[in-house]
Amino acid sequence: MKFRAPVREFFIGKPIISKWRNQCRRTNYSTYSWFLLIFSVVVLILLNHLFFSVDAPTSSHHHSKKKIRSLVGESSSQDSCLGRYIYIHDLPKRFNQDLLINCQILTRPTDKTSVCVYVQNSGFGPQIQNSDTSDIWNSNWFSTNQFMLEVIFHNRMKKYKCLTNDSIVASAIFVPYYAGLGLRHYLWGFNTSMRDSSGFDLINWLKQKPQWKSMSGKDHFLVSGRIARDFRRKSDRKSEWGSNFRFLPDCKNMLMLTIESGPWENDIAVPYPTSFHPSTGDQVLQWQNLMRTQNRSYLFSFAGGSRNRQKKSTRNEIIRHCQASELCKLLDCISVGHKWDDPLNLMNLFGRSIFCLQPPGDSLTRKSTFDSILAGCIPVFFHPGSACTQYLWHLPNNYTKYSVYISAKDLRSGKARIDETLLQVSKDDELSMREEVIRLIPRIIYADGRSRLESTEDDAFDLAIKGVLKRIETLRGCGI
Repeated sequence: MKFRAPVREFFIGKPIISKWRNQCRRTNYSTYSWFLLIFSVVVLILLNHLFFSVDAPTSSHHHSKKKIRSLVGESSSQDSCLGRYIYIHDLPKRFNQDLLINCQILTRPTDKTSVCVYVQNSGFGPQIQNSDTSDIWNSNWFSTNQFMLEVIFHNRMKKYKCLTNDSIVASAIFVPYYAGLGLRHYLWGFNTSMRDSSGFDLINWLKQKPQWKSMSGKDHFLVSGRIARDFRRKSDRKSEWGSNFRFLPDCKNMLMLTIESGPWENDIAVPYPTSFHPSTGDQVLQWQNLMRTQNRSYLFSFAGGSRNRQKKSTRNEIIRHCQASELCKLLDCISVGHKWDDPLNLMNLFGRSIFCLQPPGDSLTRKSTFDSILAGCIPVFFHPGSACTQYLWHLPNNYTKYSVYISAKDLRSGKARIDETLLQVSKDDELSMREEVIRLIPRIIYADGRSRLESTEDDAFDLAIKGVLKRIETLRGCGI
């Protein structure tokens, strides 16, 4: 209470009160000196508490973040990135960029197209130019390879509006490791130690960084263009497939976004990249409206090939059903070669079909599922793991809203026929499902991040980032 009046008068410049004026100059100077000394001590104590408590080492990275958020006060409510900041590790180039520079070593002798072709345009691949199609095809469509998701996602992360160079304020930490591309080079003809070396080196590099030590990597995430199973080899036998990357003890803490997950908790499925990469929201709306007006002359269609090595292949049964029905259109990749994967051919087929059959292939999921959604074609699944238990951040929990399920067992045993099952779907249900599929289009595409997507709709990248942040914040809230 004694310091209230002098402090107020000192800062606002009012005249000194009379009892100070009547004292001699020496007493006046002495009083000022004592006042300034005490005031300086108080200020230093406050500053020390305010700033040095933030910089001092703490037992938890999370505690430091709490202090920072409490210190910013009212200004934090105006920070649209609060809780959304992401820090990107600056990895040695051998873990990412060198793979693109030396892309020719990733191409197998059996590949019809060089991997280097797909590296173009930030991982989108070569742009589609076709004079026989509308303008919408000539600016937003690319020949995109599913294995380029790592490159596509990394380039989108570079444009993410809430990046930070200060990992202390980051809510999540991105590891731009091209795990799938790195593994591709060593999958055939190399021993397990060669397949495992890159992932082992990455983990050792990360563990040396202060960002890792705060949560032992639980706030880190990476992306893969391969399925989760490719990184979970269970033994060191050369004949076994893949690497042991995700079985490394420290790697288990990181979250991996992958085109197909499994029963493992830290693997999350995100959509395969399609060939449509719009740069504006209007382009998305234009495409959606085009799909609503398509003349769909086929009840159902299938694009793919048989699996002759699989005795009880659902695909083989589907091809037999399709060939026996006048209501089905088949695009057999065995007979037409690489043309079956051409975006123009696929969109032409799926855009003219009401239902698109999506059986398992080499794995449970297919890129074709997202191609069919993009074309407004209702997907038909034969295994729950093909979509119903995948893509939980991107597709509705109730799969009956946008798809049809037919038991593969019933199909093989003759209890179910595809044409009979689909003909039983009422017209109202068909229209409702198609509208839901078309509504999902923005959620399953990766927009062209080289120009800001002006849309209120989240794309596949946006939804993935939101899911990552929510998951890590939940872990942090639990004190993990």
